[in-house]
Amino acid sequence: MPAEAAITVSQLNRRAKTLLEQGFGRLWVEGEISNLSRPASGHIYFSLKDDKAQVSAAWFRQRQRGPAIRFKDGDRILAYARVSLYEARGNYQLIVEQMEPAGEGVLKRRFEALKKKLFEEGLFDEDRKQALPVLPQRIGVITSPSGAAIRDILSVLARRFPAVPVTIYPAAVQGDAAPQELIAALAAAEQRDECDVLIIGRGGGSLEDLWAFNDEQLARAIAACSLPVVSAVGHEVDFTIADFVADVRAPTPSGAAELVVPDQEAWLHRIATLAARLGRIGERSVEDKAQDLDWLARRLMAASPAATLNRQRDSLRENNGRLIGALRRQLLTQQNQLQAARSDLMQSSPALSVQRSIGRLNELQQRLVARIRGAVGDTDHRVALLGRALHSVSPLATLDRGYAILQDPGTGKVLLRADEVRIGNDIRARLSKGELVATVKKFINED
Repeated sequence: MPAEAAITVSQLNRRAKTLLEQGFGRLWVEGEISNLSRPASGHIYFSLKDDKAQVSAAWFRQRQRGPAIRFKDGDRILAYARVSLYEARGNYQLIVEQMEPAGEGVLKRRFEALKKKLFEEGLFDEDRKQALPVLPQRIGVITSPSGAAIRDILSVLARRFPAVPVTIYPAAVQGDAAPQELIAALAAAEQRDECDVLIIGRGGGSLEDLWAFNDEQLARAIAACSLPVVSAVGHEVDFTIADFVADVRAPTPSGAAELVVPDQEAWLHRIATLAARLGRIGERSVEDKAQDLDWLARRLMAASPAATLNRQRDSLRENNGRLIGALRRQLLTQQNQLQAARSDLMQSSPALSVQRSIGRLNELQQRLVARIRGAVGDTDHRVALLGRALHSVSPLATLDRGYAILQDPGTGKVLLRADEVRIGNDIRARLSKGELVATVKKFINED
């Protein structure tokens, strides 16, 4: 092989690193921690091994989330990492991005996968869930008969509403056989049909302890149950698949008991309140009926034969008075009409009519003569007045007072101003008696 084709160790390690990172990508690796080291940089270095092999791993500080300090040598973990190579030494290693305990991590992933599956199928939908009865006739409890959960449930039920009976359907709540026993207890409760609400659950514990309530078949049995089911598994912070498919999720078994029955004291108070209201309603009803009875009695009295006879007697008297009054008014009207007709007849007599006509004719003649005389007198007086007024404005009357009217002899125009003629011109003067013709010799200034 020629020397020109050789590559350096660095190049080799770089190519190997590229091949590893591109070939594997990110993956989950399970193993046991050994040789754990925590230098001052904050990074964590360790080996991940099983019974046959081991691999180096590095978990850098910027990737660490949560309490990473809890891991120690000997812990079995799940590491989510990418495969890489440390070029300086030529060692391939895992670059860890996430780390969790092996057993719990697997269960969590199984939990999330089942949760997603059942959610997509619609088993968590609110519209398919049943409402709890307000006051159940009998309560069924599916749990271990020797556990703390059943004691808590019975204690709360006895305190809140001891009158409601309880039926226990025993079943294991932990271990491999628990899911099938829980399913069988559900089927028995549904088949016997003696309860109208079921509580299924147990007390608190680890994820592994509660795992029976994450079983898929149990979840489907709870979802298909015809009775309302309350899931009460673990503590308030614990969630199981049974909580999501049940009709109601209770934070604890005691909380489930409080959900399925009302508070006895509240119910007694409510019953007392309703009884008081019912009493008041009864009293008002009696009062109303008494008033109705009084009204009916008055109607009965008013409808009795004696009352009817009295009303008819009073009505007869009233009608008799009205009839007499009407007859009297009619007779008076007819008398007035007869008197008016007699008076009209007297006024229509021929002799009286002729006498009135003669008197009217004499009166009209006298009025006519008086009017003629008055009109003639008024006319004479007006003529005299008009004559005097006409004479007062007549030019002849002016001439009688010594004045003359000067005219142009040629045109007959009346002269009003001196400058209308010239010296030597003739003028004509009309006097009260006769006329004069004169010649103008000079002008006299108007001033």
